Amino acid sequence: VHQSKLDFFCKLGYGKQDICKVLENLGQEALEDDVLKELIRMGSKPQALESQAQPSPLKLVARGSCSTSLGSKWLGEDESDSSDHLRPIVIDGSNVAMSHGNKEVFSCWGIQLAVDWFRERGHTYIKVFVPLWRKEPPRQDSPIADQHILEVLEKQSILVYTPSRKVKGKRVVCYDDRYIVKVAYEKDGVIVSNDHYRDLQNENPEWKWFIEQRLLMYSFVSNRFMPPDDPLGRHGPTLSNFLSKQPALPEPKWQPCPYGKKCTYGNKCKFYHPERPHQAQLSVADELRAKIKVPLSLGKEEEQRNRSP
Repeated sequence: VHQSKLDFFCKLGYGKQDICKVLENLGQEALEDDVLKELIRMGSKPQALESQAQPSPLKLVARGSCSTSLGSKWLGEDESDSSDHLRPIVIDGSNVAMSHGNKEVFSCWGIQLAVDWFRERGHTYIKVFVPLWRKEPPRQDSPIADQHILEVLEKQSILVYTPSRKVKGKRVVCYDDRYIVKVAYEKDGVIVSNDHYRDLQNENPEWKWFIEQRLLMYSFVSNRFMPPDDPLGRHGPTLSNFLSKQPALPEPKWQPCPYGKKCTYGNKCKFYHPERPHQAQLSVADELRAKIKVPLSLGKEEEQRNRSP
């Protein structure tokens, strides 16, 4: 009888020590309801409830990693992009590779140079789009150099292949430029290419504005990837502001007046005059009036002194 009651209350989740104490006090022939009331009166709780009441111990997680797979899924690259101060980068892999190969060879080393340049600047979101048929062995009409770089970038989740297939011996290729512009537009990033995408500009007016404002052109100088310091022209933003989500305000730069000392605009002149840094910029007429008033005032003071007794 003792063992059966012990097993019954153990299944309910109570500890053996508490059950034995109650059975000793009430006797072995006590009813189950009386034993249960006594356990509740003693304040004993089932072990399942105790485990729920106690907070789970904190787990030490390595810095920069997520504690669960679900957290890593939802707090992945999208969350890091929103907290990053640099814009996402979308590279036209075919355009960059052909430019580095002088439009004769698909040079994968040019793609690597572009990716390394943005990595050194601190960009975390970098995607390169290349057609899938570039994984095929090179042919005479489409030579490829350093093809192993594509495999390395694909393992790093940087390279993305646009789909293509063969139908009755003919290759059917999807338009990779549309992938590039669409991803860059959705991510509010920057397109790295020397192509103007005029056909896509005509398709969508929003894409037209985006391509005009977010297209970063480049040049290769002795195996060196070099984008321009003024991507949108002389009067546009600098390269650092162009690649930043929150561009810094430029410092005011005073342009010297092209007329120099011969300028007749005076205080209305919008340019800088180095010959009068500590003087108020007055017009020529005001300067002449100021020079004339000084001697007249001095002459009146002398006259008043002579008249005074």
